[in-house]
This record gives sequence, C-alpha cells and structure tokens, in this order.
Amino acid sequence: MHRFLNGGTLGFPAWVLAASVLALARPGWFTWFSGPLIPIGLGVIMLGMGLTLEVEDFRRVLRRPLPIGLGVVLQFGVMPATGYAVAAAMGLPTEFAVGLILVSCCPGGVASNVISYLSLADVPASVSMTAVSTAVSVAMTPLLTAWLAGSRIEVPAAGLLLSTFQVVVFPILAGLFLKRSFRRLTNAVEPFGPFVSVALITLIVASIIGASRSAILESGGALLLAVFWLHAGGFGLGYALSRLFGRGERTARTVAIEVGMQNSGLGVVLARQNFSSPLVAVPSALSSLMHSLVGSALAGIWRLRSLRAGRSSKIA
Repeated sequence: MHRFLNGGTLGFPAWVLAASVLALARPGWFTWFSGPLIPIGLGVIMLGMGLTLEVEDFRRVLRRPLPIGLGVVLQFGVMPATGYAVAAAMGLPTEFAVGLILVSCCPGGVASNVISYLSLADVPASVSMTAVSTAVSVAMTPLLTAWLAGSRIEVPAAGLLLSTFQVVVFPILAGLFLKRSFRRLTNAVEPFGPFVSVALITLIVASIIGASRSAILESGGALLLAVFWLHAGGFGLGYALSRLFGRGERTARTVAIEVGMQNSGLGVVLARQNFSSPLVAVPSALSSLMHSLVGSALAGIWRLRSLRAGRSSKIA
C-alpha cells in the first residue's frame, strides 16, 4: 500500500498533465467538481499539511532562520514582481492579468515538498519554508494582490484576507490539534495525505481548465506562455539569488523550488470566492500544471547531477 501511495504521489506532474489534457477534450469529466467542492478540497489539502507539522518544525525555523527566511522573502518578492512584469509585458486581458498576479502572490504549495524530494534537495527545509510562507500569506497575499492588481480591477482585500484565513489557518490549526490530541489516529491517516492532496489538486485544476476551455483555447497560447515565464522566472531567480547570497547548492535548489512553485489551489479558491469573473481563476489552474512540469524537469536534471557527483566522489 505504501509503495502504491508513494508512486501515486511522485507521479503528480503526470496526473495533472493528463487530467488537464482530458479536461480540454472532455470538460464534463471534471466540471462536476465545482462550487463548494473546490474550497472543501483545498481545506482537506491544508488539513493534511497540518497533520504533517510538528512543534519541532517551528523550532527548526528558529535554529536555521537565514535559509528559510530567504526562501520566504524571495517567495513574496520575486514571484509577485515577476507576475506583475509578465502580465504587463504580454498585455494580458484584465481577468487573466489579475489572475496571474493573484497566483504569483500565493505562498509555496505542498507540491514543492514532493519536487524537493525528487531533486535530492533539503526536504525538511522545504517543509519549513512552505509552513512559514503559508502562515505569512494570510496577510501578504491579499495585500500584495491589492497593491499590484488594484489599478486593473477592484480587488476586495478584506474578502481575500477572510478567505485566506478560512481556507489556510483553520484547516492547518485543526491538523495540528488532531496530531497533538489523537496521535495514533493521525499516524494511521497521515501516509494517505500526500496522495489525497495530489488527487484533489488534480481535480481542482482539471475542473477549472474544463470550465474555461473556450477562453484558454481562444488565448492562442499567450496565457500558457505567460504562466511559463512566471514559473521559469521564479525557479531561475530563486536559484540565482540564493547563490548570490552565499547559499550552498542544496539550499539554493530548495529555495528555487519553493519560490517557483505556488499554492495554485489557494489561488483558484481566492479567485472564485472574491472575483465575479470565472476567468480570474484560470491562471491559477494553469499554474499548477506549469510549475509541476517545470519543477519535474529540474528535479530530473538536479537528481541526475547529484547521483553522478556521488558516483564520481566514490570513484575518486
């Protein structure tokens, strides 16, 4: 069972890609997952994240504040700036531009922990960065979105703040409470968490893509290209700036992954709950697909380099 669950989790990019393609061809297969099911699904994902956290995770942040702090600062510095720049440079329509900015202002997602594992990066640091950026996002995501997108459309900052609190803070606190109070039960359930998260993220992404099929096809690939540049910029600048600040290769990879991968599911929920146009949610759905593909490609390259370096050192 554990081998099946791990295999399903590590196949995350393939599931998202396959579901996205199917959603464009057969929207009805996925559009049933809509309405309240989307925020409920994200709540379950965040609850699963809460179940993986321990008090020790927060102590680790205090012991290693510099690399984790660097990752969080770059998350809310590099990505929002890149999202704004790409939206402006490509002249995206208002709804797509606001959606791109919104997802760029979201925190790191649980998928970054999977990619860090595949990359042979620092997984504990990745988990800590995700936890801290998620906590900070309660204030940063609404404020940054209002600041960067407010000139294009009316941004309900108070609504974004409330929605972020509801779908992030409550489930994570519930997970921490359950882990502390019912450890035997949560230990039995926890191995299923990553696989369930992957399944729910895949359903959320495919649902939004299926529902917005016409708009995506009419964009002529421009939106997909914009989302690619957003994440390519996040990965590239995250890595380069980490090295510039004197971080080692393993930490630089971890930071790059955390910066380049967003909690796209949160972006979908915030867009659906706070903006009248359903098109605002489309960049977040495409973001989940794109950061998975780019992240997986980098993971393969970095893993191969690490394994080759390990073999070379053994020979030497």
